[in-house]
Amino acid sequence: MSAAPRKVAAVTGGSAGIGQAICEDLLGKGYEVVSLSRRKASIDHPRMHSIEVDLGDRAATAEAAAELVRRFEVDTVVHNAGVIRPALLADVDLSDLDALTELHLGCAIQLLQAALPRMRAQHFGRVVLMSSRAAVGLATRTAYSATKAGMLGMARTWALELAADGITVNVVAPGPIRTDMFYDVVEEGSDKERALAASVPVKRLGESADVARAVSFFVDPANGFVTGQVLYVCGGTSVGSLAL
Repeated sequence: MSAAPRKVAAVTGGSAGIGQAICEDLLGKGYEVVSLSRRKASIDHPRMHSIEVDLGDRAATAEAAAELVRRFEVDTVVHNAGVIRPALLADVDLSDLDALTELHLGCAIQLLQAALPRMRAQHFGRVVLMSSRAAVGLATRTAYSATKAGMLGMARTWALELAADGITVNVVAPGPIRTDMFYDVVEEGSDKERALAASVPVKRLGESADVARAVSFFVDPANGFVTGQVLYVCGGTSVGSLAL
């Protein structure tokens, strides 16, 4: 018989945007939450903790992962941290591909490897990787799309490997969400922003809370029969853009 989950979640990039919304949602559901990010989480809550780390640095991530599992009995990992580094193909810098591979894929491997022994011991675990609607293709996103698409294959592989251990692995893939990272690419209040919102089938941009609710579904201890899946939180933009 499996042990009752302790509901201790590690959330990468939990200090802002989607990551902060995920932390707030999990706190509201009774979780102990640990943010791993460059900056300390601004959430003031007795169950909110921060480990400040550059997750693009392999050695620093290894140290943070060791600290994480030493201090907390983690049973839930949400790998949300990410960056875009947009460029058309002719201008792609391979160092950007290396950096995004380290952050989006390598970091996820390091964190789950650290948390896995305890998850297996208690026969329970929840893992959510934050991909992107860009995984199905988007101009200027060579390095970003490649690494975010890589998350899908990695999650499906882990889902098969870990299912017998009571550990589920799923992916949330947001579309255009109003965050600081989004506004690094699209000027807030601009004609481009309005045109983009109008092009979304549901006729609006997404909010961080939209994504947090999807994560909440996957990490719920009751949802042990859902694994290896991808949920696009994209307002319909992953379905297609052909207009006739």
